[in-house]
Amino acid sequence: MTQAPATPKADRRRHDREIVALAVPAFGALVAEPLFLMADSAIVGHLGTAQLAGLAVASALLMTAVSVFVFLAYATTAAVARRVGSGDLRAAIQQGMDGIWLALLLGAAVIAIVLPTAPALIELFGASDTAAPYAVTYLRISALGIPAMLVVLAATGVLRGLQNTKTPLYVAVAGFVANAALNVGLVYGAGLGIAGSAWGTVIAQLGMAAIYLVVVVRGARRHGASLRPDAAGIRACAQAGAPLLIRTLSLRAILMIATAVAARLGDADVAAHQIILSLWNLLAFALDAIAIAGQAIIGRYLGADDASGARDVCRRMVQWGIAAGVVLGVLVLAARPLFVPLFTSDQVVLDAALPALIVVALSQPICGIVFVLDGVLMGAGDGPYLAWAMLVTLAIFTPVALLVPTLGGGLTAVWGAMTLMMALRMATLWVRYRSGRWAVTGATR
Repeated sequence: MTQAPATPKADRRRHDREIVALAVPAFGALVAEPLFLMADSAIVGHLGTAQLAGLAVASALLMTAVSVFVFLAYATTAAVARRVGSGDLRAAIQQGMDGIWLALLLGAAVIAIVLPTAPALIELFGASDTAAPYAVTYLRISALGIPAMLVVLAATGVLRGLQNTKTPLYVAVAGFVANAALNVGLVYGAGLGIAGSAWGTVIAQLGMAAIYLVVVVRGARRHGASLRPDAAGIRACAQAGAPLLIRTLSLRAILMIATAVAARLGDADVAAHQIILSLWNLLAFALDAIAIAGQAIIGRYLGADDASGARDVCRRMVQWGIAAGVVLGVLVLAARPLFVPLFTSDQVVLDAALPALIVVALSQPICGIVFVLDGVLMGAGDGPYLAWAMLVTLAIFTPVALLVPTLGGGLTAVWGAMTLMMALRMATLWVRYRSGRWAVTGATR
């Protein structure tokens, strides 16, 4: 007997199960990552203000370096998922190994740059004379863990591409626990001060990377993939990641311009901006979890030559993005009178932040669409389009944002410009989505 075709309702339920199975663990792993810095800050903060200030500057440099290389996760997820969809697990894991080798090479290059230039970098970021020695110490030691951090990114991409987001969650939680325990033991038990915090974080990162490597190497041996570096494969990974690097750098530039404009408005405005930005980043974790699911699922469908299935699940994910954005927006509106006072009791800062938060709340459905379509196009390997779209957005956003101090409107206008930026991203992504040109099938794009 021929099996009846699935109903649209049954398809939606199947897509929902896929999205939830990947997005929920991904969200947990994303939230666990910033807990590393929070644990370090809480422990180092009790050493003194200068130590905490040094940690803040060094951590900003480290996080910037790592965020620049996030393409190691994104590009690897898409490439591995395509090969999973085509049924070639050996090639999928081989692609993942190439990404891991690229991560090791990039990590070694970063160490070679950071170690001798650490004092100059710390000075460039404006650390005070009292904080600078602590910042240099933390940065030089922590830099030794950058290859492990990049391996974690690449290996996370491998597992996501294999439709496995639970293992990254477990590793992230274990890493956070180990990091906290090591920091307490080395900072206070061994009396190493801020150096102990850096060493604790490095050891935790090495442990996380080792766990990932064990998992990936076992998969490689099981499916007959080579563990040796392949120059052509590494080069292909770098070429696939280059457009995503441009996209990420453009986005970082937008965030830096927004902060610089807020700083020109005055201390109260930039303080309020920092509070709002921390919330905006937290909201982004929730939406990014859906985007990560999109990367993995879309890549698998396209690898299986199922463009129609990819478009169907994309439509469902857009609905998820809009719904998540509406829920988050309502939560921001409801919680804003309670959220900002957690960070400050200064009435001037409160007066600057509360109206701007209304703009942030109203923009969340737009953000939901942007994050989902960003993930879909990444999963499709459509990096060049994402790079050009972000460059166009940066070119339009920059003059608008720089006019804010002249035209007035304060911090609310800054976040109005940020909402314009997200609307521009939504427009460029929506045009690409509707064109269908992203849905290129096959084991490779």
